[in-house]
Amino acid sequence: MSAEPRINDRIRVPEVRLVGPNGEQVGIVPIAKALELARESDLDLVEVAPTARPPVAKLMDYGKFKYESAMKAREARKNQAHTIIKEIKLRPKIDPHDYETKKGHVVRFLKAGDKVKVTIMFRGREQSRPELGFRLLQRLADDVEELGFVESRPKQDGRNMIMVLGPHKKKAEAKAERAASREQDAATGPA
Repeated sequence: MSAEPRINDRIRVPEVRLVGPNGEQVGIVPIAKALELARESDLDLVEVAPTARPPVAKLMDYGKFKYESAMKAREARKNQAHTIIKEIKLRPKIDPHDYETKKGHVVRFLKAGDKVKVTIMFRGREQSRPELGFRLLQRLADDVEELGFVESRPKQDGRNMIMVLGPHKKKAEAKAERAASREQDAATGPA
């Protein structure tokens, strides 16, 4: 069964509830009369509600209708924001400078509207001290509190501890904000 609606001679019912080209109700008419009206007005007879009793058919330019619905679908896909999960990996015994660098990456990802999966990898004896990883994740969550929130609490997953941070801003909002700041920079020009 195809998703395309049946049109013109493909409609195989004795009568239809006919809707005119401007949306006006014509009423229940035999299929032959409906097809005749469609030919007279140089339009197609399109079945819009096949499950209704009797089925609903509309007089319209089917090619134009298909084109417009394809354009709407394309526009909707273009405006759709794709959620991306970025991943940052840490170790429990991390140097303060390395921590700041990793935190900078997390800040950048959250500002861009992306989710961040923070993974702490434990090796050897570090596995017996999961509280070190938990404290590190808590510290990171507190440091980026104004940009994002903890979407999933830290949890142990074998040798790793994982936490997911979500941005406060949606991806589309962050994109619009970056574009506005770029335009403002271009307007002021180089100093």
